Amino acid sequence: MINKEIIEKNLENCLIETNFDQLGKKYNGKVRDTYEMDGKLVLITTDRQSAFDRVLAAIPFKGQVLNQVSQFWFEQTKDIVQNHVLSIPDPNVTIGKKSEVFPVEFVMRGYLTGVTSTAVWTAYEKGERDFCGNILPEGMVKNQAFDKPIITPTTKSDEHDEKISPEEIVQRGLMSQEDWDKCADIAMQLFVRGQEIAKKNGMILVDTKYEMGKDKNGEIILVDEIHTPDSSRYWVADSFEAKLAAGKEPDNIDKEFLRLWFTENCDPYNDETLPEAPKELVVELSARYIQLYEAITGQEFQYPDISKPVIDRITENLKQEFPEL
Repeated sequence: MINKEIIEKNLENCLIETNFDQLGKKYNGKVRDTYEMDGKLVLITTDRQSAFDRVLAAIPFKGQVLNQVSQFWFEQTKDIVQNHVLSIPDPNVTIGKKSEVFPVEFVMRGYLTGVTSTAVWTAYEKGERDFCGNILPEGMVKNQAFDKPIITPTTKSDEHDEKISPEEIVQRGLMSQEDWDKCADIAMQLFVRGQEIAKKNGMILVDTKYEMGKDKNGEIILVDEIHTPDSSRYWVADSFEAKLAAGKEPDNIDKEFLRLWFTENCDPYNDETLPEAPKELVVELSARYIQLYEAITGQEFQYPDISKPVIDRITENLKQEFPEL
C-alpha cells in the first residue's frame, strides 16, 4: 500500500550522493554510484532523478525501488543466464562480480512505439523498414505488437548511443559472432520471460535493454540492471486493446510529468540554476515508483526503517561486508 505520509516524512532523507573512499575507485552514473574493489563492484542506487543531463530532484525510495526490482528479476531469470549479483546487503545496494562488459546494449522491443529520434516508430513513420537488421512489414500502426519481439542493439557511449546491426557489431570487432549469437538468444529468452511474468501481474513489458559481459572464467553473465522502470517501458494490460483500437496511447504509470514541469518552468538545458521541484510533484513521483514496483513484481513494497538517515543505514549494512568502513 502506498503511504504518502511516509514519503512526505522522507523528503529530506534521500540518498543523493555517497562518499565511501575505502571502497575503491568511484564511478558516478546518472543514478548509481559504483565502487570497484578486489574484483567486486559495489553498486549503490541513489534517489537522484535525472533528465536533460542533470539532476532534477531527489525522489524518496526511488533507489530502493530500482535496486529491488532488479533483485526480483535477477532471481526470476537466473535459470536463463547467471548474473553479477553476489549479495544485496541493503535495499539500495547490490554487490556484484566485476566483468568485462560488452560495448553493446541489447535492446529488446515487443511493440512498434516510441517518440524519440532513435525510436522504431519514428523510423517506421519516415518510411524505414530495415531497423537494425530487422525487416519490418508494411501496414503496421503505432503501438502494434510485433509478431515476434525484435532485438535492436546500440553501441554504448557516454554521449549518444548509436543503433547498429548485428552484422556491423561483428564486422567492427565489438563482439565475436559466437558471443553475439549467445547474447542475442539470452536477450530474447529474458524478454519473453519478462513479458510472461509482467502479464500475470497485469502489465505489458513493452521494451527494455540488457547489458552483458564475461566474468573471469569467460562465462557470459547479465550485469547492471534488469526490467526496471528506468530501463524499460511498461503499459497497463487491461486497457491496451481498447486503447489501440481507438488509436489512443496505452495507459501507463507515467513518470514524465516531473520532466514536463521543468520544461514548462525553465530552460533545463541552458539555465545555470533550476527551480526546486514542487514538493507535491516529488511525493507523487515517489508514489508512482512504488506503484510500479508493486505492479511489476506483484509484491507489496516494504518501507525501510525511517528512524535513521538512509546514508547511516547503508553504512551500517555495508560494514557487514566491508569492516574497514
